[in-house]
Amino acid sequence: MTDELRARVEKTLQNLKRNNMAAYYVDTKEEACELVRSLINKGDVISSGGSVTLKQTGVYDIITSSDYCYLDRSAPGITREQVEEVYRKTFCADAFFTSSNAVTENGELYNVDGNSNRVAAILYGPKSVVVVCGINKLVKNIDEAIYRVKTKAAPPNTVRLGIETYCAKAGQCVSLNKETPELCEGCHSDGRICCNYVVCAQQRHVERIKVIIIGEEYGY
Repeated sequence: MTDELRARVEKTLQNLKRNNMAAYYVDTKEEACELVRSLINKGDVISSGGSVTLKQTGVYDIITSSDYCYLDRSAPGITREQVEEVYRKTFCADAFFTSSNAVTENGELYNVDGNSNRVAAILYGPKSVVVVCGINKLVKNIDEAIYRVKTKAAPPNTVRLGIETYCAKAGQCVSLNKETPELCEGCHSDGRICCNYVVCAQQRHVERIKVIIIGEEYGY
């Protein structure tokens, strides 16, 4: 890690803590997994948002193990009604795991969601929220976070999910065709995944949100 990047990480950690979020830095996914195990207890009820990062790092394997009671919205044969029940039960979970579309140096989390069960759980409900992010999610400010979602997060996620949107084909949001695109501008397709835009700044519940930044690139 360069001195410049190290300084950016340190600034981000300090500002996350200033905003009443617990903040951690680890060099590798193995260290992240070790830290995750220390943040939860055997028997905890755990849920998670859809996250490539959690699977790439091995965190998903931990939280879905028999040591915990995982609320599985992807269980074989699960019906839509049962999925909705998992979403509701998530609000009473001991811990909710997710990544973040971006983490700013000002200590903010920026997330854009389609179904919005993920951002809803980040904001309220689960006793603890653990956010696992690769170093690639670090941005300077909200403006960079907005651009990151429109170019690096939403397009590959629509491809992964098999959703036909403008960004899936073009590699960036249609709003970027304008000279000054606005925050919520985008396509109007039925499969649009950018529906609700959430910034987590200073938190009222101290250290409910815990952010783990890994010095490797993971997720979108």
